[in-house]
Amino acid sequence: MEPDSVIEDKTIELMCSVPRSLWLGCANLVESMCALSCLQSMPSVRCLQNTSVMEDQNEDESPKKSALWQISNGTSSVIVSRKRPSEGNYQKEKDLCIKYFDQWSESDQVEFVEHLISRMCHYQHGHINSYLKPMLQRDFITALPEQGLDHIAENILSYLDARSLCAAELVCKEWQRVISEGMLWKKLIERMVRTDPLWKGLSERRGWDQYLFKNRPTDGPPNSFYRSLYPKIIQDIETIESNWRCGRHNLQRIQCRSENSKGVYCLQYDDDKIISGLRDNSIKIWDKTSLECLKVLTGHTGSVLCLQYDERVIVTGSSDSTVRVWDVNTGEVLNTLIHHNEAVLHLRFSNGLMVTCSKDRSIAVWDMASATDITLRRVLVGHRAAVNVVDFDDKYIVSASGDRTIKVWSTSTCEFVRTLNGHKRGIACLQYRDRLVVSGSSDNTIRLWDIECGACLRVLEGHEELVRCIRFDNKRIVSGAYDGKIKVWDLQAALDPRAPASTLCLRTLVEHSGRVFRLQFDEFQIISSSHDDTILIWDFLNVPPSAQNETRSPSRTYTYISR
Repeated sequence: MEPDSVIEDKTIELMCSVPRSLWLGCANLVESMCALSCLQSMPSVRCLQNTSVMEDQNEDESPKKSALWQISNGTSSVIVSRKRPSEGNYQKEKDLCIKYFDQWSESDQVEFVEHLISRMCHYQHGHINSYLKPMLQRDFITALPEQGLDHIAENILSYLDARSLCAAELVCKEWQRVISEGMLWKKLIERMVRTDPLWKGLSERRGWDQYLFKNRPTDGPPNSFYRSLYPKIIQDIETIESNWRCGRHNLQRIQCRSENSKGVYCLQYDDDKIISGLRDNSIKIWDKTSLECLKVLTGHTGSVLCLQYDERVIVTGSSDSTVRVWDVNTGEVLNTLIHHNEAVLHLRFSNGLMVTCSKDRSIAVWDMASATDITLRRVLVGHRAAVNVVDFDDKYIVSASGDRTIKVWSTSTCEFVRTLNGHKRGIACLQYRDRLVVSGSSDNTIRLWDIECGACLRVLEGHEELVRCIRFDNKRIVSGAYDGKIKVWDLQAALDPRAPASTLCLRTLVEHSGRVFRLQFDEFQIISSSHDDTILIWDFLNVPPSAQNETRSPSRTYTYISR
């Protein structure tokens, strides 16, 4: 018997000399290979090998003979109308081909098939492709659990969004079982709560956070509960966004009842309380649910102009030129910092660093080891008028002044970096985050700046008097002014130079009867304070049904871009 390599070489050689119809008659690729492998042992082929050249020469002259090789209609396989010597001999030849093929190594088998395919025509390639395509497809989601790898199938499907997860449930019962037993709707909701503050806040306010992040599946409801919960959450979110756009809100009012002079200059809030600094020199802490005054802190001898608190302390700045540190739980004074020569207009602290600014035109940078251990690191001088506001992160300290400029300083070295010029009058407020600075001025405008290059990205116009306070998040800018109005702006549109200026203001809210001094907001509410001695809570989540069809504040043209 000849070696396999010799058989393979002769088989390929024969393929080029034998009429194609002979090996096209095989129903599939395996039969083609087997037929070609045993060509040497077939007497008919030996004969054909000698006469193939004559057949090619006489093909045009013998239509009757060439018709013997035509393709039968109505079949997907190529059928050759040749007469096998005998059915028994064909089966033996086929079995012999398969036997040889099976004896070869995988690499030899692949190489042999590549040789065959390279010599085939386009139609044959298409036929082979149709035959192989279903063999190459794998339902891995169904196959993995059969191998005891359910967790891998669940992990793969857990990356789907809600629309894709709905489609996956319809593929087959096995996919639906993997999604159900893997609690993938629960995992999708948990992923959204971890990454989106709107989802996190909504879970806490609506109470469905109690069903999340349970270690054991038996600790919570079944997958069907989360499957039905998801569209309810989406509906809730759409309602909130609609309320913001249309100005629908539930308004709550706190009357501060100042003793001597009216006005609430500053505030900060969390889920439980609101802490406010008043013109009558006091600090009042309010219960956010009942709106009752829980505590009054006294000690400053001037108006409380600015404050910030965390879970341990409240830090306040006053027109009496001092900074005081209070215990947030007991209200006890823990420290008093005497440095500035005039009113302390604003302050910020974070991660052991505090920055204060003053009417005396200076900025003080403090190391804040603890409430009782606060030391002055550096004084920044450069502004030519009162420094009204400061903000900072790990990279920059940003300050704004009545001298119409915004100055940028290095947080680590306290060295001056650059000046942002553009406002035509003094600057009263700003916020800085990432590369974006948003400032408000007594020229009645709001400006957006790129802090890295100092460029003004956009000017927002609409307020009729000094813009006193401003805050922004990923979606909106909210501003308050001495005209008594609060305006909500579309931040994403404002950053798009193609957006028309008339489309940037989403809504104007009018409820305060005096100047708006300070505001803070989140996904669900705005809390603002005013010269009218009130604190207003604008709730866009819990809007009563009676208010759904009415708009209390003046409407404006708007464009809203959701993210």
